[in-house]
Amino acid sequence: MKSYISTKLFKAKPMNRGEYNKFRGWNIPKNENPDDEGYLIQYPDGYISWCPKKQFEESNLKVEDNKNLASGVSIGSKMVDDFIKEVHVSTLGDKTTLVRAILVNGFEIVESTGCVDKANYSEDIGAEICLNKIKDRIWYLLGFLLQTAYNGVN
Repeated sequence: MKSYISTKLFKAKPMNRGEYNKFRGWNIPKNENPDDEGYLIQYPDGYISWCPKKQFEESNLKVEDNKNLASGVSIGSKMVDDFIKEVHVSTLGDKTTLVRAILVNGFEIVESTGCVDKANYSEDIGAEICLNKIKDRIWYLLGFLLQTAYNGVN
């Protein structure tokens, strides 16, 4: 088999395995636990499926509703903030700030700022500027991801 990256925009709601089987009109197999937590998933073409909670939450990102857009969803500042797992700030020399942000998916973004005169240097101000640049990049990347999920790749 070949490997693929999947990006889809869909609706989902919490539903355990037993509720899903009942919803589909199926008997619960003896080797399945009806209390397994998971999600009912509905794709834009109407296809319905179910996914265990752990796998669903590891591979899906909730987007914010936005009735003003054709997609009905958008990226918000809370999503961007929540995508940052760790921030590391350091000073290089005596007038450069370096910020490394580790995102929840393990991707890293690094930004730097510098000032002309070390007498004016502030690591806090440099870190704030860098973090704003990093958040702008995350917003851009999440926007790309949402566009791909909304329109597909072909």
